[in-house]
Amino acid sequence: MADGKVDLIELLDYIDPSILNYQEWVNVGMALKHEGYSVSEWDEWSQKDPDRYHDGETEKKWNTFQGTNSPVTGASITQMAKENGWVSHHVDDDSFLDWGDSFIATDVDKGYKLVKTDWVLGKEIKVPTEQNWNPSNEVVKYLEAIFAPGDIIGYVNDGYLQTKGDVEKWLPTGGVYTKTAGEIIDGLRRYNGDIGAVMGDPNKQSGAWIRFNPLDGKGVKNDNVVDFRYALVESDNMDIAKQNEIIRELELPVVTLTFSGGKSLHAIVKVDAVNYPQYQERVDYLYKIVEKNGLRVDKQNKNPSRLTRLPGFLRGDQKQFLVDTNIGKASWEEWEEYIEDMNDNLPDPESLGDLFETKIELAPELIKGVLRQGHKMLISGPSKAGKSFSLIQLAIAIAEGRQWMGFDCIQGKVLYVNLELDEKSAKMRFIEIYNRLGQGHDSVSNIDIWNLRGKTSPMDKLAPKLIRRAQKENYIAVIIDPIYKVLTGDENSAHEMANFTNQFDKIATELGCAVIYCHHHSKGSQGGKNSMDRSSGSGVFARDPDAILDLIELPITEDRYMALENEAICQTYLNAIQSFNPAYKEIGPDDQFNLRQMEHHLMAVIHVQPILKEIDEKKNAASNSARQATAWRLEGTLREFPKFKPVNAWFKYPIHILDHSLQDIKLEDDPKENWKKGTSKSNVSRSEKTLKELEEAFNILSENGGPVEAVAIADYLDISRSAVYKRVKKHETLVIDGGTIMKNEL
Repeated sequence: MADGKVDLIELLDYIDPSILNYQEWVNVGMALKHEGYSVSEWDEWSQKDPDRYHDGETEKKWNTFQGTNSPVTGASITQMAKENGWVSHHVDDDSFLDWGDSFIATDVDKGYKLVKTDWVLGKEIKVPTEQNWNPSNEVVKYLEAIFAPGDIIGYVNDGYLQTKGDVEKWLPTGGVYTKTAGEIIDGLRRYNGDIGAVMGDPNKQSGAWIRFNPLDGKGVKNDNVVDFRYALVESDNMDIAKQNEIIRELELPVVTLTFSGGKSLHAIVKVDAVNYPQYQERVDYLYKIVEKNGLRVDKQNKNPSRLTRLPGFLRGDQKQFLVDTNIGKASWEEWEEYIEDMNDNLPDPESLGDLFETKIELAPELIKGVLRQGHKMLISGPSKAGKSFSLIQLAIAIAEGRQWMGFDCIQGKVLYVNLELDEKSAKMRFIEIYNRLGQGHDSVSNIDIWNLRGKTSPMDKLAPKLIRRAQKENYIAVIIDPIYKVLTGDENSAHEMANFTNQFDKIATELGCAVIYCHHHSKGSQGGKNSMDRSSGSGVFARDPDAILDLIELPITEDRYMALENEAICQTYLNAIQSFNPAYKEIGPDDQFNLRQMEHHLMAVIHVQPILKEIDEKKNAASNSARQATAWRLEGTLREFPKFKPVNAWFKYPIHILDHSLQDIKLEDDPKENWKKGTSKSNVSRSEKTLKELEEAFNILSENGGPVEAVAIADYLDISRSAVYKRVKKHETLVIDGGTIMKNEL
């Protein structure tokens, strides 16, 4: 290993070019070139497939590799080698993966890995001696195991010699495909085992073949297969004894296991498919399992009409013989259930015998008193609560090691998964929040942003991709915003939402980081509800996270808005005075919050009309901003920590600012007044409800009040687009422009 990278040439020893298709062979060449290897190294490896190797072809192809925006990298070779039994002894065994690599996400954990390939020693097969070698019995036993007497079979016991360069290979002729298994068996018994008299004289150099599925007697193609009973598993890139051990360890439902007389065992596996599509599905699954356990199969054997070696014949100086019959599980269904059960990835039970003797090290607190590293947190709230802004504020607090909503945060790297904003808008939002916080950006490099607007996929597909890209970055938190973009299934279905939230568990477990996301409130008032019951959809949202932080809007009186407005104007005057005359020291502590006194100080310091006009414009902007501010209460339901006192804050775009003076405000929905709320609800017409649902959907889907596609609102509300259009026409502040819904600014 040089520069921390795996030597790809060593890995090529685990990859047999003869069982790769053309594109896989090309990918190996492209990966070698991308990683700085030479064409001679690709050519030398390619010569291990003498049947398809042509002198000069590798160099000609090599010169066409010009590079792309999504190159094939060394990770492709690493993965091929892993699938064929290579095990890295280095922590950094995926050194060829980088942030921009593309890949197919399959079983990020040790999915379907049942055999410890590096511990396979091999199980020897018993070769028949001349004394107990009975070719006719081999044929009869094989046919009786696989076929019913009335099944029409296809077999070949003669071949022709193909020569390519210095390589000679025997290939099958057309063969016979009109006899039944019963006819062959009866004939062999009638002629005392004379194979030549029943099946034709065999070619002792080529050996014999048979098609493992019954035919219609009209041909030997896939269309002539009448029953999709079996599939062929063959691998000739490892020791015969090791092949034998892996096949048995996997408990494959093997009806016959035959030595080919060459480099491989041929396992005929029960798949019992009802039709060709199901056959394809089951063979793909079968091949995936055996490959993940070190047996690299020849994918050319997928066809149901494929030939396999028939025992009872000589192939040169080697016998083709039956190794075993009916091993492993009894049926496909039993084997598939066994594989899935073995793949549950659950830990073994452990004894608590030393519970009081071993010190338990809990995960560090990412957010002091709220969330541990490796745990999950949900922030819930209605539209316009500034949830996304709050998540960015949290990302900054973790990156810089500061407070968020009054809670201390440990410092470390954060991945912010942006699913909603375009790349430039997302970066600008970080800049705006950093600037408003006014504490500098020394550790902004601790934040990575993954911009996926327009490129995302459902959470079950996104999670493995995220894990692969993030596994080397040592993130202590991953923030996903917003989750409705990756939501899979019905959010009111407990089963489907459990599958959805399980993806967060995978991310947290694989990366050892906290996973933080936000979700919207259910419809209706929230004040009388517990914080864990306010999230929309299934109760899974309320019970899955380790911490649920809930934002609920506080009712603000005109007096409070006037006080907030006066405070904003006073601050504007103070900034102007300090900027114009820093030496002015006449402003006392109480004066800073007295509008009349600040106006007096302003007039005493500044007399220039253009400057006063500019200050007046800033005053009006500050006043408007104060009027647009909303007040929020943050409550929490925590699994690992005691409940904290509610936190109160103003959302003054684009940040939340703590304000302890809001703590005396009571929520509108006092549980004692619920009978009034019920009476009020009964008086609201259905039309008003639908318009309110429309407005809420628009606010949730809109970016800062911007336009929303009608189809997005229709999907969110689970109604037709025409129904959305009808509702918009009745709404006072929303209008339709083509297929887009927007606010009426007039």
